[in-house]
Amino acid sequence: MDSKKKGSRAAMPDMDWSQVHETVIMLELSAVQIDAALRDSGSSFDVLSHTFLAMAGYLRSQQEALQSLPVMPEGVGMRSNLISNGEQILGMMQQTIISFQFYDRLGQRLTHVCEGLESLSGLVNDRERIFDPSAWVELQQKIKMHYSTKEELAMFTAVMTGTPISEAVAKFLADTVEKSSEDVELF
Repeated sequence: MDSKKKGSRAAMPDMDWSQVHETVIMLELSAVQIDAALRDSGSSFDVLSHTFLAMAGYLRSQQEALQSLPVMPEGVGMRSNLISNGEQILGMMQQTIISFQFYDRLGQRLTHVCEGLESLSGLVNDRERIFDPSAWVELQQKIKMHYSTKEELAMFTAVMTGTPISEAVAKFLADTVEKSSEDVELF
């Protein structure tokens, strides 16, 4: 049997079978699945976000036009109602756009996870580097460089210094929820 065979050999192990090879396959599969999901949802996300931004712009223009229209006394209530409804719709659109921004951030994080899994897979699959502590430090630094928020960096540092993962993640989630209300860009 070809010892360079790439696929899983767990069902029919040979003399060259190893749990490391099987781990690498599973890591690569996980990264590919995340990447495929991101690609599938990416184009729909782009269409939705651009459409909502354009709709908000049109609605804002309509609101401004309504404000400037001369109104007969019998149309004051109708105009006021239209303006109020438009403001409500703009508010809902703002909330939707905020949700899009969070989804975009999620996509970025998952992309970083894919890159980290690919790097980990490469290290674990390299028989020379897998036992080299400096290669692991290099991997950790590479992963750390992808974090873009102080909350992510704090979580990474906490885990790398021995904080239990569940505790580090709980702190990260609490910090992220607190920051999310401050960190939103409205259109």
